[in-house]
Amino acid sequence: MDKRLVVARRELASLRSEKTIVLAILIQLFVAAFSSFLAVGLVSLYDPGSVSNGFVVEVGVTGEAGDDLAPVIRENDDWRAVEYRTQRAAMDDFRRGRIQAVLHVERTDDGRARVRAVAPDGNVGTTVVVSQLKELLGEFERRERARLDSRLERTPVRPPPESGASPYFGFTYTVLVPLLAFLPVFLSGSIAVDAITEEYDRGTLELLRATPLTSADVVDGKMLAMGILAPLQAGAWLALLSLSGTAVANPIEIVLLVAGFSASVVSMGAVLALRFRDRKQAQFLFSMGVLLVFGATYLLPESPANTVAKLAIGSPTPLTHAMVGVYAAGSVAAYIGVRAFVGSRGLGA
Repeated sequence: MDKRLVVARRELASLRSEKTIVLAILIQLFVAAFSSFLAVGLVSLYDPGSVSNGFVVEVGVTGEAGDDLAPVIRENDDWRAVEYRTQRAAMDDFRRGRIQAVLHVERTDDGRARVRAVAPDGNVGTTVVVSQLKELLGEFERRERARLDSRLERTPVRPPPESGASPYFGFTYTVLVPLLAFLPVFLSGSIAVDAITEEYDRGTLELLRATPLTSADVVDGKMLAMGILAPLQAGAWLALLSLSGTAVANPIEIVLLVAGFSASVVSMGAVLALRFRDRKQAQFLFSMGVLLVFGATYLLPESPANTVAKLAIGSPTPLTHAMVGVYAAGSVAAYIGVRAFVGSRGLGA
């Protein structure tokens, strides 16, 4: 085990000269350390409507069904209806900036409402206006469905009730925390590919063979260095999130999940590097393999991102704990596969 630790320390020390890797770690550190400040800007992209407090969208309403649409607009404080006799008059005020959007409504022969929406193009407030229009038209559609439900031959499935949860809460625990948990995993796997293929590229493999190290010692040392990098980063990011005011429950179990996932991804990278020995080819196959594997995990009863989110929120189910065990068992199986590969082929020439 001492020989493997020597290799692991050598690999970790060499990471300081890799500017791309150091920059990636620093970016993750910045996101974790200042998550409470970044969340405001990031949530505006995740849910533009959440940052529209105080911004009232003045909508010009024209057309035959304007009388049906205007009351819907007046019921929400974020919208203000301005009725026009003609669409041309509404468009004139829109171009002058007096209103932020125009909705022209026409009734078809079967009683349906056809709405033509006009929103600003390239304006600073375009995203917020479009988001508000989407919500407004969604409410209008629900009213129309309720008005015409007597014509339906079948009863439609009712949509789930709106939860009213804060978008900051949803973004933090369903996007930010899983992102910080799994980015180090993919980074570790990529570094593992480089750590092995560079021995072939630089011709330093012969020097390693001249030492008492066996092929298994070399591969184990490199995998150990990369395998512990991800859970260490994930633990540090969770600690920084807590310090910045974002409470994270079950941090030990999250780190354990990351460690298991990291071991599996690093094992995949090691096998590809040993098999192909060319950095570009191995990295390409590793990237494709990671996408396929991570995408396939969404076919499981609970995906890794959902598992991390439930653990972080503090509402894990028995299935959540079971999935952590599944990922840990998968890491053991992946490591056994790497050892079997090394035992049958060695490091090669």
